Amino acid sequence: MTAECGMEQSLYLYPKRMTMSIENLSNTEAVKKLQDLVEAANICIFVTNLSQTPLASRPMSTLKVDDEGCLWFFSKENTEKEHEIKNDNRVQLFYSNKNSSEYLSVYGEAELLKNKDKVEELWSPVAKAWFTEGKDDPTIEIIKVIPKDVYYWDTKHNKAVSLLKIAVGAITGKRMDDGVQGRLKV
Repeated sequence: MTAECGMEQSLYLYPKRMTMSIENLSNTEAVKKLQDLVEAANICIFVTNLSQTPLASRPMSTLKVDDEGCLWFFSKENTEKEHEIKNDNRVQLFYSNKNSSEYLSVYGEAELLKNKDKVEELWSPVAKAWFTEGKDDPTIEIIKVIPKDVYYWDTKHNKAVSLLKIAVGAITGKRMDDGVQGRLKV
């Protein structure tokens, strides 16, 4: 696919007169928006090894977004992901909540931690599917992602309503989309 094709396609989805408004958020507002978007989507595509293609990616469940905006994950020791983070701690996380047409891109730096207290805090019964020995599984590793650049797209409505508004806007020539996008400075 050429860049031209991608640009043409996006014009049909969001004509110029229907672009989303920009709403950049910072501090507490940004953290709250980040928490809400991540909670709604929960699963992200976690990308490592950003300097090489194809990118190394895998789906991961987010355990928590703390009050500073850091994202927390469980992982296993001695995985390819762990080695990639040790080699280059830059990561990119992509979230998509297709039911509400909300999207989030988080670029950040990952830290690998071994901390029993944090495991206890983040633990849920579902984690036992990956860590069969429970909270005391010696292979549990925590990944903390510190966001450096965060961007979101939020249509404020479900997909059907958003598509209907775009169609009506295309017919009438009036802007019908009330979605927002912007940077989150956490």
